[in-house]
Amino acid sequence: MSSSAPAPASPRPVRVLLVEDDDLMRRSFAVALERYGYQVQAAADGLAGLELFRDESFDLLILDVMLPGLDGIGLCRRVREASLVPVLMMSARGDGLDVVAGLEAGADDYVVKPVDTFVLVARIRSLLRRATYAPAPGPEPATGDGPPPSEGEVLVFGDLTIDTGGLEVSVAGSPVALTPTELKLLLEFAAHPGIVLERHTLLRDVWDYGWDGDSRVVDLCVQRLRRKLGRDRIETVRGFGYKFRR
Repeated sequence: MSSSAPAPASPRPVRVLLVEDDDLMRRSFAVALERYGYQVQAAADGLAGLELFRDESFDLLILDVMLPGLDGIGLCRRVREASLVPVLMMSARGDGLDVVAGLEAGADDYVVKPVDTFVLVARIRSLLRRATYAPAPGPEPATGDGPPPSEGEVLVFGDLTIDTGGLEVSVAGSPVALTPTELKLLLEFAAHPGIVLERHTLLRDVWDYGWDGDSRVVDLCVQRLRRKLGRDRIETVRGFGYKFRR
């Protein structure tokens, strides 16, 4: 009597922490995301969101900027003290103040409310792709003086070392913690040393924007990389974009 092989286990649903103080928006966002297969935990204020984050494990956080108790900016900073989990900020203002503050606090991307569900889901999928980026094994170690890297190499640029297979970065031998977005941006620069990369190219290749996005996400992420890797590593080419120094 033959026995059939067990069915493969279903993939674990992506767990999302949604922190939004508006009851109607919180419920509508949660219902919409659950229809796309996401498992949503929701909180109505920053302190409740922080408690949930500390007590449970999440794959992605969606934080409104204007929250009672602890605002989204402060919550994002608390999260970044302990985790590199992808963070998407939501802002009701389009004047840029919330955007800059959120990205400086460590957020990976942002949307302005009201936001279409399709746009929100597209941003979430893009963030999750960056968080699960895993290049295949490659050839022997290389240095930054050679041709652009293939996947799986260990690259050396002065005191900066990038293990593109293990997704590890160190400066002068000390490990550097990067968010998924920061890491993907660094890998994009390392693949094109000495070449000017325009902002819209980086938005397309790193943020997966299939449309014109806000270049401030690039500028703020570059600033965060400079703080972690050294200010002279990435050069600004005015009117064009950025260049990674060998």
